[in-house]
Amino acid sequence: MVARAIDNLGLDFTKVVIVSGIGCSGRISGYFKTGTFHTTHGRAIAFAEGVKIANPELEVIVVSGDGDIAAIGGNHLIHACRRNLDMTIVCINNQIYGMTGGQFGPTTEHERYSQTSPRPIGNIEHPFNLVKLAASSGATFVARWTAVQARRATKSIEKGIQKKGLSFIEIVGACPTAFGRMNRLGDGVDMHKHLLEVAEIQNGLPPHEAELHYDTKIICGEFVNIEKPEYTAVLKQMHDKIKGTE
Repeated sequence: MVARAIDNLGLDFTKVVIVSGIGCSGRISGYFKTGTFHTTHGRAIAFAEGVKIANPELEVIVVSGDGDIAAIGGNHLIHACRRNLDMTIVCINNQIYGMTGGQFGPTTEHERYSQTSPRPIGNIEHPFNLVKLAASSGATFVARWTAVQARRATKSIEKGIQKKGLSFIEIVGACPTAFGRMNRLGDGVDMHKHLLEVAEIQNGLPPHEAELHYDTKIICGEFVNIEKPEYTAVLKQMHDKIKGTE
């Protein structure tokens, strides 16, 4: 989806930087012919902010998972949205820490089973709604799609890249190895069929109403598209004013 969005927009590979963190999607940056940055756990957004501030002309795209972005990197997410840097965050949400063996995380639903929330009780915590979190933190473009809605997701990623501000796109994916096996959801094919069945498109819905209940309903669509001053542009204005060149 990200590669197709870059190709569809005809972006100059030398002006694009893909930043990834640690997790199941961590190796993705190495498969792009763009500039790439494979960062430490939870710090993908922080590294990306540094890249963007150092060279605002670059198109910076973060691709990482829910554990990396919403747990150890959660603080970076909310402040990147608040600052409104011109970059795109693609969060692949499989509702679990997949690479480390299947522990519950900040997006794992209440009473779901994992290595650290086994049967018969399950997870005692409640999950983040990531689109609500991003929107309330200040992101200027917010969307959610499932992994089986690839064309719609690609279009939203294109819009996110073109948006002059912080764009957050959540992709709800499947982890048959950990989440699927421990919750008896079938194999990868079964899980992707299920995602298609429960996905409900409601563009423009207020983010706090964009439910994500894996068993019954996943509200998908584009929820936020607003205009706000962008961080690096404001930073340049400040520098020009200090130097007296404004």
